[in-house]
Amino acid sequence: MSQGHDHDSMNPGSMNMSPSDMTMHMSFYWGKDAIILFSGWPNGSLGMYIFALFCVFLVAAAIEIFSVSPAKIGTGNPRVGALIQTCVYAVRAGLAYMVMLAVMSFNLGIFFAAVGGHATGFFLVKVRAPANQNQTASKV
Repeated sequence: MSQGHDHDSMNPGSMNMSPSDMTMHMSFYWGKDAIILFSGWPNGSLGMYIFALFCVFLVAAAIEIFSVSPAKIGTGNPRVGALIQTCVYAVRAGLAYMVMLAVMSFNLGIFFAAVGGHATGFFLVKVRAPANQNQTASKV
């Protein structure tokens, strides 16, 4: 038995990873070589990186769209309506955390996709609100 501590678990070689796989950026950078949410994704492929940008954009837009929920869900039971609103809120919170973790990759493309998705979702919600008000006013 050797003296001291077993440091093999701290050795990057023992995890079958090269030192380049262990790079963690602590400042913003450009490039397709990013790890976003899952190890090996988008795996340095330009096509997968563009797909990742698209996914982050859509999820960020969905967060803004989910942020507007009807004041009253059209069910007869108020508890069912509250349960539906709670589920939508939980989904929205989970998606928001996923976007936050993606942005923590410090990749500028991912950052701009997230900001653009939030802005687009906000715009779509704000454009829809006056249209809904106009329809409600015309029915009265």
